[in-house]
Amino acid sequence: MEQLSKTQKKKGALSLQALGEQLVTLSSEQLKNIDLPVDMRSAVTLAKSLKKHGALQRQMQYIGTLMRKHDPAPIQDALQCIEQGTRKQTEDHLKREKWRDELIAGNDPLIDEILMQLPRTDRQHLTGLVQNARQERATKNPVPKAARALFRYLTRSAPQR
Repeated sequence: MEQLSKTQKKKGALSLQALGEQLVTLSSEQLKNIDLPVDMRSAVTLAKSLKKHGALQRQMQYIGTLMRKHDPAPIQDALQCIEQGTRKQTEDHLKREKWRDELIAGNDPLIDEILMQLPRTDRQHLTGLVQNARQERATKNPVPKAARALFRYLTRSAPQR
């Protein structure tokens, strides 16, 4: 077995501490979905409640120490899954915004594509929302209420995970 240099050990410790810092940035709901050892979970929860910079820094170093005692692979996998899920949600959100804007701009053939991708969508209701949003844009209404309603409908029609 090859001996690690002091620099390599320090880089490894810092990377584990950074992994712990990622845990602290997660919401409580996301944190519940990760299988963490009890001591790690309590340390992360405490770090989330600390406000003083020095205390938080010491707690982050403690989390880094705990990370060295446990296998970081499951935690890395869970964080990666959360990141991919967040990225997917962002992509879906942007896709629906684009659909809304194209529908309001007059891209009627897009309705058929949306109906194929979102089978729970009602064509009549969708068409009515699009017409309302177009009328609203034509009158240059400063509050785009109908456009928001169209976006909400496209979002609700999406399959639930």
